[in-house]
Amino acid sequence: MRGAGRSGVLFLLAPALVFIVLLFLYPFAYGLFLSLTKADGTFTFGNYIRFFADARDLRTIWTTLSISVPVTFINVGLAVPFSYYMRRGVRGEKVITFFLIVPITLGTVLISEGMLSYMGPNGWLNQLLMALRIVKEPFRFTHNYLGVVISLGLSGFPYAFLMLLGYVSGISPDLEKASQMLGASKIQTFWRVLFPLMVPGIAIAFCLNFVMAFSVFPSAVLLGQPSGPTRVISIAAYQWAFEKFNFNAASSISMLMAAIELVVISIVLVWRGRTYKGASIVGKG
Repeated sequence: MRGAGRSGVLFLLAPALVFIVLLFLYPFAYGLFLSLTKADGTFTFGNYIRFFADARDLRTIWTTLSISVPVTFINVGLAVPFSYYMRRGVRGEKVITFFLIVPITLGTVLISEGMLSYMGPNGWLNQLLMALRIVKEPFRFTHNYLGVVISLGLSGFPYAFLMLLGYVSGISPDLEKASQMLGASKIQTFWRVLFPLMVPGIAIAFCLNFVMAFSVFPSAVLLGQPSGPTRVISIAAYQWAFEKFNFNAASSISMLMAAIELVVISIVLVWRGRTYKGASIVGKG
């Protein structure tokens, strides 16, 4: 019976395992192979050496981090209080959820196109600001660092909010009541009871948002300056692959992207492990 049970489990897991192998493990292994070889297939570290020796390409790491890290902190930082406030439901929750889902369905390309229309020099936002005499000339919301950050915020915040809302809604309200009955204030209850319990959800939301922001491409091209201040690492990989047709060099950049993401994710998971030690009820004094 045990053998039959294990066979059944393996049978059910087979589609997922095939999916992981075909869409993740094989592409990753092949990309790693390309990054360590020349066009003729001979082994080399030259692709990585070339990247680190090129100041322009090397600078893309800092450029990408300077965009993705602040955006991730902003998205998750805003999602925590909003999800806490809406954890028990509020009036108009369905309408709020609808407007949060819309950016997810549109995607980064349509969001970027919409920003170019509505936030551009002749867009309605600048027209409104000038009509209200807040600014004397159109403010530059696009084709700069700010435009990329706004786009990533619009596309990334809904994911963080909906994920944290589902997580915090599952925390028993009895814990809050017990904490307050023992004399803790709402602020103390949040920081000493709810926040530690939210840490796993915050960590997952942070990692997801960071990976999305770090791999930014459409926003950096459409709303930034892809040949200047917003030339992110994904643009460098694209140029090596489809402009210079050097897929080996492009693969090495992709592997570096994966390595940086794993480092940041590991740091977040270590923080989660040290912070998530259960919640403590704070008494008076």
